[in-house]
Amino acid sequence: MEKRPHNNFVETIAVKLTSWVGSTSSIIFHSIVFVAFFILGLLGVSWDMLLLVLTTLVSLEAIYLSIFIQMTVNRHTASLQEVETDIDEIREDVEEITEDVGDIQEDVEELSEDVEEITEDDRKDDARDEVHALVLEDIQRTLRKLMDDIERLKNG
Repeated sequence: MEKRPHNNFVETIAVKLTSWVGSTSSIIFHSIVFVAFFILGLLGVSWDMLLLVLTTLVSLEAIYLSIFIQMTVNRHTASLQEVETDIDEIREDVEEITEDVGDIQEDVEELSEDVEEITEDDRKDDARDEVHALVLEDIQRTLRKLMDDIERLKNG
C-alpha cells in the first residue's frame, strides 16, 4: 500500500486535532473551559443551563475523539501492513542470499579439492612445487577470506 497524503480538509483537521488532544496545551485549554463554566455559575448563570451545555459539549467531544482515534488506528494498521510487506521482502532476500552463500560454499569446496589435486600432481617437480606452494597459499588466503565473507553474510 502506498502512503497517501491527507487529501481533504476534514482529514487534515482530524489529524491535527488528534495530535493536539494529547498535548499540554489541550490540558490547559480544557482546564480553562471547565473553570470558566464554574465561574459563570458563580456569576449567576443558571447551573442547569451550564451543566446541560457542558454535558453536551463533553459528549460531542467524546464522539469526535472516538472517531479520531479510529482514524489513527486505521492509519497505523495500513502502516503496519506496509512494514509487514517490507519484512516479507527482506526475508525473501535473506533466503536468496543464504542460497547464494550455499552455492559459494560448494564452489569453495570444489576449488579446495582442485587445489589438493594440483598440489598432489605437482609434488613431483621440486621447482614447480615452490611456485605452487606460493600460489596455493595465496588461494588458501583468498578462500579463507571468502569463507569469512560468507560467514559475515550469513550473520548479517
